[in-house]
Amino acid sequence: MSHLQTAYPYFGAFFLFILATCSFGLIVYLSSKVGKKLANRNTERLKLSIYECGPQVVKQPNRINLHYFIYGILFILFDVEVIFMYPWAVDFKRLGMFGFIEMILFVTLLMIGFFYAWGKGVFKWQTIK
Repeated sequence: MSHLQTAYPYFGAFFLFILATCSFGLIVYLSSKVGKKLANRNTERLKLSIYECGPQVVKQPNRINLHYFIYGILFILFDVEVIFMYPWAVDFKRLGMFGFIEMILFVTLLMIGFFYAWGKGVFKWQTIK
């Protein structure tokens, strides 16, 4: 066995990692350059053209109701809280009364946040005028 094999046992893996990283970077760089060279620059007319049938496209600002985002954030918030409840339910017997009290406190804090959002009128859908 040579000195290099015993002194640095992970040298081969490190070398392959560096080689893979460099080749990945080179491929990304080259594909972006080739893509820019081959891309069609006149896309505005294509975007405004009719696809098969339908009315003429009119440029107008995109107005998305803010309530969609608020509902999405609240859904993610309460969905993540349920993820935290799952391990508690699995180890419920092992955690005992202390775990039960902690989960009651956790759910109480969730309910306070829910009622706060409800009191602020977050769940009322309003039309934009």
